[in-house]
Amino acid sequence: MSNKDLLDNIKKLREMTGVGFKDCKVALDETKGDIEKSIEFLRKKGIAKASKKMSRTASEGLALVKEFEGQISLIEINSETDFVAKNQDFINFCKELSELNYKTKGNIKKLNDTKMNNGSLVKDNLVNLIAKIGEKITIRRAKFFDNSKGSNFSYVHSSIEKGIGKIISIVKLDGITKGKNDDIGSKVAMHIAASNPLAIDQDSIDKSIVNKELEIIKAEITNSGKPTEMAEKISKGKISKFLNDNSLLNQIWIMDPKKKVLDVLKENSSDKPLQVLDFVRYKVGEGV
Repeated sequence: MSNKDLLDNIKKLREMTGVGFKDCKVALDETKGDIEKSIEFLRKKGIAKASKKMSRTASEGLALVKEFEGQISLIEINSETDFVAKNQDFINFCKELSELNYKTKGNIKKLNDTKMNNGSLVKDNLVNLIAKIGEKITIRRAKFFDNSKGSNFSYVHSSIEKGIGKIISIVKLDGITKGKNDDIGSKVAMHIAASNPLAIDQDSIDKSIVNKELEIIKAEITNSGKPTEMAEKISKGKISKFLNDNSLLNQIWIMDPKKKVLDVLKENSSDKPLQVLDFVRYKVGEGV
């Protein structure tokens, strides 16, 4: 094979796979210039490269929301760096995954085994993208809200495109009457994005989280030298504040510090009382 033919094949292979010059040349040398076998060679090499990268931490990426006919899906896809999160190949991959996530109703196992537009499964395209970009990429979590009960609303904080951002929240409200109080839904979703509640009400906050917080509070008070009787009283007050600050209904409304979320829901009730049935908030990389 002449140098010109080799360079032409390398260029063609790079365009087809997105893999770097050196790896393409190695693949062509190994397969004696066969493009199809070179693609297979690179794919196998890509799998090996991808598996090594899975031990790294992926805490950047994107969250994407898809809304249609009152139903909403949400997905978070992580990368190692924000630079990759801005890569168009990564963004296009995430967009298609968001569409498929809606169809598979937030089931990541089903999503991984779903075919994408190129005919390959999501899990195979993920491996190929890792090999191409050179970073660990993970489909971290997904959620789906159906329209069987209540009305769904979403909010995207600092969106880079429609339905794509770093913080996305969804809330399901019962008691919405179209044309009367349906504007409150997106405001509650915005509040959730800003205030990050742990649960709808105090009783719904995970008991292990409450106990851990109480343990920390008591240790701080004891270490400060306060008497036991006083420590008990102070700890009760502090844990009460923690519960209020982290339960949605008891949080201070972000648009009016004189009101709580519960007050706003009462004020905006129409044909029947407004109730929060469910909510979720994704912040990219949080907890990774």
